[in-house]
Amino acid sequence: RVVEVDGEHSNRDVGEDKPDKAGTGFPDNKVYRGVCSNHICDMTPGDDVLITGPTGAEMLLPEDPESNIIMLATGTGIAPMRSYLRLLFHDAVGANSDGTRKFKGLAWVFLGVPYSKSLLYVDEHSTYQSKYPDQFRFEHAVSREQKNAAGQKMYIQTRMAEYTEELWELMQCPKTHVYMCGLKGMEKGMEECFGPIAKQNGLDWTEYSKQMKKDERYHVEVY
Repeated sequence: RVVEVDGEHSNRDVGEDKPDKAGTGFPDNKVYRGVCSNHICDMTPGDDVLITGPTGAEMLLPEDPESNIIMLATGTGIAPMRSYLRLLFHDAVGANSDGTRKFKGLAWVFLGVPYSKSLLYVDEHSTYQSKYPDQFRFEHAVSREQKNAAGQKMYIQTRMAEYTEELWELMQCPKTHVYMCGLKGMEKGMEECFGPIAKQNGLDWTEYSKQMKKDERYHVEVY
């Protein structure tokens, strides 16, 4: 759905918009496209909404408070990660009786968006990093505004590549879990990022990630 053409909230630059299923496209303009959020905004109080979604225990946090949590999200895929972080660093249910936090591991978030104005919960992330500098880290990948040293657009895998060795070492710990929510392309990005270092260590990334999945350490909800 095209919401705005040549407006201030564009999420596709000139030349980036492609025709949708209805054949509507504006390659010569800046365009903002949206679907679900706009549908909800167009509704009125009392309207019925049909909601479907994933069910089950795929995205539950581990019970071990010393687990390490690597979180990868694109856009609104940050939503479940936000709930994790609130439990780990904010909500009363995640605190001990003396006020200290039950969580003792490391939480590391990678959030990918096309434009910096699409970044969500930056204030909350900054607060967690200030209060718990040894337990929380967050990185942003803004694909339409940032590039790496090689001039490549900054996607999640591009940002993660800056920390490949550190992340790989972290994943060798059996208490480390990876959570992924958002665009399906992140799975391919993981292979691009960790395939070479896995090979250096005599492993195949595809098989390694499958084993992490079997060990219930690799949690994926992508679309």
